[in-house]
Amino acid sequence: MSSVQKITDVILIGAGVMSATLGSLLKELAPEWEIKVFEKLANAGEESSNEWNNAGTGHAALCELNYTSEKPDGSIDISKAVKVNEQFQLSRQFWSYLVNSNLIRNPEDFIMPLPHISLVQGEENIAFLKKRFKALSNNPLFQGIEFTNDPEKLIEWLPLIMEGRTLNEPIAATKIDSGTDVNFGALTRMLFDHLKSENVEINYKHSVMDIKRTSDGLWEVKVNDINSGKIECHTARFVFIGAGGASLPILQKTGIPESKHIGGFPVSGLFLVCNNPEVVAQHHAKVYGKAKVGAPPMSVPHLDTRYIDNQKTLLFGPFAGFSPKFLKTGSNFDLIGSVKPNNLFTMLAAGVKEMGLTKYLIQQVLLSNEKRMEELREFIPNAKSEDWEIVVAGQRVQVIKDTDAGGKGTLQFGTEVVSAADGSIAALLGASPGASTAVHVMLEVLEKCFPQYMHEWEPKIKEMIPSYGVSLVDNPELFQEIHSSTGQTLGLSEKELVYS
Repeated sequence: MSSVQKITDVILIGAGVMSATLGSLLKELAPEWEIKVFEKLANAGEESSNEWNNAGTGHAALCELNYTSEKPDGSIDISKAVKVNEQFQLSRQFWSYLVNSNLIRNPEDFIMPLPHISLVQGEENIAFLKKRFKALSNNPLFQGIEFTNDPEKLIEWLPLIMEGRTLNEPIAATKIDSGTDVNFGALTRMLFDHLKSENVEINYKHSVMDIKRTSDGLWEVKVNDINSGKIECHTARFVFIGAGGASLPILQKTGIPESKHIGGFPVSGLFLVCNNPEVVAQHHAKVYGKAKVGAPPMSVPHLDTRYIDNQKTLLFGPFAGFSPKFLKTGSNFDLIGSVKPNNLFTMLAAGVKEMGLTKYLIQQVLLSNEKRMEELREFIPNAKSEDWEIVVAGQRVQVIKDTDAGGKGTLQFGTEVVSAADGSIAALLGASPGASTAVHVMLEVLEKCFPQYMHEWEPKIKEMIPSYGVSLVDNPELFQEIHSSTGQTLGLSEKELVYS
C-alpha cells in the first residue's frame, strides 16, 4: 500500500559523507527548507564513508604521487596536486566553521595531525621525486615539504620501514608535517547527529526502489521501509543521489538524458591491518609509494597510521579485488543490471580498452596471503604474517563514459557530479579523492542546481568558507591565515607530532 507524502524541498538518497555535507550546507543556507534522507542501512556512514572502507588520507596531494605527473619535457605538472589541495582546504574551513559554531564538537574524534610521506626506490624514481619536491616547494600550499635520501634521516622519519633494510637500492622520501588522518565515518555520523531537527527527517532502513518525474516537474521517490515492508512515495523539488556505488543504478532510473552513456566498473579493496600494538607504535605517518607499472591509480600502495575509535592502528594496501557488487552490501547482479541499451557500447569499448586493468585485477584476486605479505615487506622488511590480518574495504565504482579526450568508454579516476539540465536532480559518481573534497563537490552541486539562490547565499558561504571563489595559490597570505586558524580550531597545530 503506498501512502503519498506531502511535498518536501530536498530528498537526499544515501547517508554518506556527501549527503551529510550537502545537508549541513543547506541547513545553514536555507534553514527553513525541509529535507528528507533515505538510507538503506541501519546507520549513517556505513558504506564508502566508513572508516574501515575509506583510506582517510585527508587527500591534500601532499604524498600521492599520481597527482603530479612528469611531462614529456621532463618537467613536473603539479596542477592537479594544487587543485586537490585547494579543494581539501575548503573542507577544513567548513569543518572549522561547524566546530566554532558548536554545531559539531570534539574534532579530534574525526581529524588528527599526521605527517604525509612519499617514498620511492631506484635512481629513476628518486630523480622524479627530487623534481617533484622542487616543483612543490616553490608553491605556498606545500611549504614545509622536506626531501631526503640520507639513510640516517630516513631512519628518523620511518623507523619501521628502515629497520632490517639492506640499502643495496637507493631510497628517498619527502615529508610534510601538515598532513592529516580523517575518520570520515565518525565525521559523517557527527554531521547526521547535527542534522537531526524538526526540518530534517532521517529515515534509516529505507531502500529507494524507483524515482520518476511527475507531470508538474517534481520528483517522486518510491521507497521501501525495510522494517515494515510498507512502500511509500515521497515527492521533492530537488533530489540528490549520494548513494556511493548505488548512485549509478538510481540515476539510471531517472531517465534524464545526462544519465545515458555512463557505466560503472566496480573495484573492491583489501587492506592488511596490524594487530600488534608494538609494531603500530613504531610508525607515525601516511606513506605513499608509486603504483606498479600498469596498475591503476587507485592501487597506489600505502602504509597508513590511522585513528579509529580513538585508537592508533596501522593499515597497508590497498590490494584490488573484483566483485560485481556496486556496494559492499550490494547484489551480485549490480554490474550486469547497470548495462542498458544506451551504455552497452560505452561499456564494451571500456572492456576492450582496459584489458590491462582487467588483467591486473585478476592477478590481484589470485594473490595468496603470502604474496600480499611479500608486497608489505617491500615497505616493512621485517613484517611477520602473524601480526597482520586482512580487512575487506569498501567497493568503489569507477565511472565509464565517452569523453572527447579519451573517446568511447573511457574509465574515469575521480569524483564527478551528473545533474539534470534544470538542476532538479544531481548524482555523485566515482571515487578518490571523494570524501576529502566533499565540500568542494557539494558547492559545485549548489552552483549547478541552485543558481537562482547563489547571489543571496554567497555572504553566508563566505562566512563558512572564507576562501570560496578565491585561489589560495594566488593569495598566499590568505592561505597562511586560513591554514593557521583552521589548524587551531581542529586541534591540528598545537599538538606535538611525536611517536606515541
